[in-house]
Amino acid sequence: MNWADNDVDAHTAPVGEGELADPVTNPWGTKRDTGAELHTARLEQRDFPEPAPIHEHGPARIVALCNQKGGVGKTTTTINLGAAIAEFGRRVLLVDFDPQGALSVGLGRLDPRELDLTVYNLLMQRDVTVEDVLLKTDVEGLDLIPSNIDLSAAEVQLVGEVAREQMLARALRPVIDDYDVVLIDCQPSLGLLTVNALTAADGVVVPLECEFFALRGVALLMDTIQKVQERLNEELVIDGFLGTMYDPRTLHAREVLSTIVDGFGDKVYGTVINRTVRFPDATVAGEPITSFDSSSAGANAYRDLAKEVLARWPLSGHGA
Repeated sequence: MNWADNDVDAHTAPVGEGELADPVTNPWGTKRDTGAELHTARLEQRDFPEPAPIHEHGPARIVALCNQKGGVGKTTTTINLGAAIAEFGRRVLLVDFDPQGALSVGLGRLDPRELDLTVYNLLMQRDVTVEDVLLKTDVEGLDLIPSNIDLSAAEVQLVGEVAREQMLARALRPVIDDYDVVLIDCQPSLGLLTVNALTAADGVVVPLECEFFALRGVALLMDTIQKVQERLNEELVIDGFLGTMYDPRTLHAREVLSTIVDGFGDKVYGTVINRTVRFPDATVAGEPITSFDSSSAGANAYRDLAKEVLARWPLSGHGA
């Protein structure tokens, strides 16, 4: 049976009376309407104000976009959320922390193989500074630290380093006061590179594709975040869970979104990113959706997300 095409109750493991579905152990509980109604109400009440202008920049809030499952929208969100925040007068630094270099390609049509200096050199060579690696983008207020396949070697080489989990935090420290937001696009794994990103971060945004298999690895991700909080970065918080690639026409997508809201409540952003062909089109053009198709629904969704993200952050510092 195709749940996307049949409006029938596909639940076979109902939860007890009054019990919420667990997105990890029992993602298909009968209380899906609780999440759907809550999310609809929050969308109707959402009226995040235009972020107020700021007159001084920094210190930056560092946010890791993290999910060990690939293809859930981490890179798309990093690019477009960063560009949308920059539209509101914030200075934003994007860090490509994935050896695939997708962020670098999607934001400037760069060929990562031709880059002489990347985040790998910043981590592993003491004579390389952030200024050596930084690239300006075509978006005003938006800078990039690129990556390429060299970064895959860092996972092995960092094992022998003292304080290996803190290498990225130390590398970014000199420019924290120059930016309002730093967004780190993590690779789809929970290895040492991702632990570095979580150790450097103030908060975590978890993009979750509105598809069943996207929920299966959430328990392991939460366990990793908890360990980092306990052992390496006690200030780390989960800023929010973001529903991505949402198709409201399908029962399956609505059920998954409902389950996410049931499980994580107010930690789920009211803004949801719908599936659209304009995102891959913008990636091919090497532009954020906010400039590639400024009036599109996708561009406006990321502007709404930027407002919501900034509104949730502390009022002191962090470019809020």
